[in-house]
Amino acid sequence: MFTTYVSCFHGFSPEVLVCDAAVDYFVVIHPRSSKHRQGCTVLILTMELAHSLLLNEDALAQITEAKRPVFIFEWLRFLDKVLVAANKVDVKEKQKKLVEQLTGLISSAPGPPTRKLLAKNLATLYSIGDTFTVFQTLDKCNDIIKSKDDTPAYLPTKLAAVACVGAFYEKMGRMLGSSFPDTINNLLKALKSAESQGRGEILLSLQKVLSGLGGAAASCHRDIYKNARSLLTDRSMAVRCAVAKCLLELQNEAVFMWTTELENVATLCFKALEGSNYGVRVAVAKLLGTVMATALMPKQAAVMRQNVKRATLDEVLELMATGFLRGGSGFLKSGGEMLKGGASVSREVRVGVTQAYVVFVTTLGGQWLERNFATFLSHVLDLVSHPRATQTHVEAVYSRRCVSFMLRATLGGLLGEKAQIAAGKEICQAISKQMRAVGKEDGGEISRFRALQ
Repeated sequence: MFTTYVSCFHGFSPEVLVCDAAVDYFVVIHPRSSKHRQGCTVLILTMELAHSLLLNEDALAQITEAKRPVFIFEWLRFLDKVLVAANKVDVKEKQKKLVEQLTGLISSAPGPPTRKLLAKNLATLYSIGDTFTVFQTLDKCNDIIKSKDDTPAYLPTKLAAVACVGAFYEKMGRMLGSSFPDTINNLLKALKSAESQGRGEILLSLQKVLSGLGGAAASCHRDIYKNARSLLTDRSMAVRCAVAKCLLELQNEAVFMWTTELENVATLCFKALEGSNYGVRVAVAKLLGTVMATALMPKQAAVMRQNVKRATLDEVLELMATGFLRGGSGFLKSGGEMLKGGASVSREVRVGVTQAYVVFVTTLGGQWLERNFATFLSHVLDLVSHPRATQTHVEAVYSRRCVSFMLRATLGGLLGEKAQIAAGKEICQAISKQMRAVGKEDGGEISRFRALQ
C-alpha cells in the first residue's frame, strides 16, 4: 500500500488518501471546489490504471489524445521500478507482448523523458528475460536511424531509436557480439547529417556504447575520435557537452588520446571553452584534466598492452599553462602573438582551465600532491606572475582568484592535517623567498610578490 497526499489551502489540514500505487502523488486542490476534487480523483484513478506490467491498452484508448503521453510516461515510470523487482518467470511469460508494446512506442514520437525511460526499460527487459529477439529489435532501431526522412515530425522517432541503441550496449555490452561495428558506423554516418539535437543524442549513445564494450571496440576508436573531435567547437552548447562526455569515455581505452594526440586534445579543449557556458566548462575541464592525469600516470592495463611513452610532469604542466596563458589560439600562433602583445585570454577559457587543473590534481590523488607540492606550487605562482596573466589590473585580479581556487580546492580537499601544515610551511617559504628578492631585484620578481599578497 502506498500513500497519495492531497494538500489543501486556507488552513485546512492535509487529507491523506491510501491507494495501491507504485509512486506517491502530490496533488494540490482547492477544498471549496468540488469540481477540482472530482478532477483530481479522476486523475489519480487514471494514473492507477497505468500501474501494470503490460500497458493497459483499453484504458489508453479511453482517455483523450492530449493525456495519452502522460499515461504512457506514467506506465514507463512504473515499469522502470517494477521490472528489476519482478519475478523473472512472470517477465519471460509476458516478454513477447511487452517487447511489442515498447518497440511500438519508438514510432510514436516520444519526448526526451519518455524516450529515456523507454530505452532503459527495453534494455532492462532483455537483460532480465530472454535475448532471442534483441538483435531483431536492434536491427529495427538501426533501420530507423538509417531512414532518410529528415522531417521534424520524424525526428523524435529517430532520437528514440538512437537512445535505445545506446541503452542496449550500455546494459549488455559484449553480449551483443560482433554487431557493434555496423552499429557504430551507422551512428557515425547519421552524425554527419544530423541537426544539433540529433548530434547530441548520437554522441551520448556512442558514449554508452563505449562504456558497455570497453576495450572490445578498439577497432572503432579512431573513427569515433575523428568524427567527434571537430564537434567540440560546435555552436550548440549541448553538443559540446555530449562530445566531452563521449571523448572522456573514449580515453579510458583509446591510448592514442593521451600519447600521440595529447597536444591536439588539449588545443581542442581550449577552443571548446571559448564562449562556453557552465555545463560545457565542467564537462571539458573533466575531459582535459583526466586526459592529462592519464598521460602522466597511465593505467597499468594500457601500459601492459602496448609500449606506452609516459609524458613528464613538466610537459603536462606546460600544456595546461598554454591554455591558461594563451587560450585556444594554438601552439604555432602563440609565439607571434606574444611578440605583438596579443589579445587577452577570455575568462571562460581561464576558468575552464582552472577547473581542469583541479580535476588533474584530484585524479592523481592526495599522495601525488603531497609528493609533488613544491613543483605544483612553483608552477601556479609562475602562472599568476606571467605577463600574459597580468596585462591589466582586472585580468591580474582574475588570475589571482583562479590560482587561489586551484590551491584551495586541491590543498583543502585532498590533504590531511599534517600534509596541510607542511604545505602551509612551503607556501610561507615561497613568500619569504619572494620578500627577500624584492629588495634585490625588480620586474618579474616584484610581480610574483604582488601576486602572493
